Amino acid sequence: MNSHDESITSADGTRLVVRRLGTGDPVVLVHGSGGGLHSWATVAEHLAHHHEVWLPARRGYGPSDVPPGRKSFADETGDLIAVLAAARRPSGKPVHLVGASYGATLALHTTAVDPRDVRSLAVFEPPLYAAGAETAALLDTYRAAFERADAEAMAAALNGVTRVPAKIVAALTAAAATQRPDPVEARRSAVGWLHDLEALAGDSTDTARWSSITVPTLLLSGADTWEPMPTTMRALATAIPAARHVVWAGQSHFVTRTAPALVADALRQFFAELPA
Repeated sequence: MNSHDESITSADGTRLVVRRLGTGDPVVLVHGSGGGLHSWATVAEHLAHHHEVWLPARRGYGPSDVPPGRKSFADETGDLIAVLAAARRPSGKPVHLVGASYGATLALHTTAVDPRDVRSLAVFEPPLYAAGAETAALLDTYRAAFERADAEAMAAALNGVTRVPAKIVAALTAAAATQRPDPVEARRSAVGWLHDLEALAGDSTDTARWSSITVPTLLLSGADTWEPMPTTMRALATAIPAARHVVWAGQSHFVTRTAPALVADALRQFFAELPA
């Protein structure tokens, strides 16, 4: 399906590149750490038959701007508010906001701060446990490794943040060994991760704060995702008692890549069942 890219300017002047495809009620898909315009591509193709899909590259991730200084969730909340306003403008209809991983945490922040343009919220496995002092220490480790271009040490620091089990890390490493990495893409991802860690380090692990969210909410998770994600998702379901929680058997934190049709179908069903 045809798509086109355009720029949106955030309140502080940051330029965000957004990819658009499809027609219908607007949906904004927010990518996780290490991602970009491509992250939701296959899910977006499924949704675009009935929705206008907006795929922003978050600040810190080219081709969007990489502003100087330390990033915060307040910065990115301003960005996403600008994207939501732009997505609402063509039809006048409020937006279905969807986030995965770090993008899900950002979607929670944005909806809690300013839900005016949000029709519904769907979040897949936000790493709400990865915040505060412990993440700040890992940020320092990652930054030092980044500055000396030590890819192995950067990966080790990120494993400390994501807490992916060693056997899964080994399998992913073995799979990647057969591929030649694109140095430009690797650098873009590394820069984005650095700034995401800055925001996470300045955030809180308080899950109860999301109880202020009142828009229709769908929580999505994989039954095979490692702890502490399952515990985190149960706490989030408690904090937002009106939310629906769907757990996919046989799926993990990589479901947007491994089973995009499953994700798209769940989102379409959720959107269709919302009250008029």
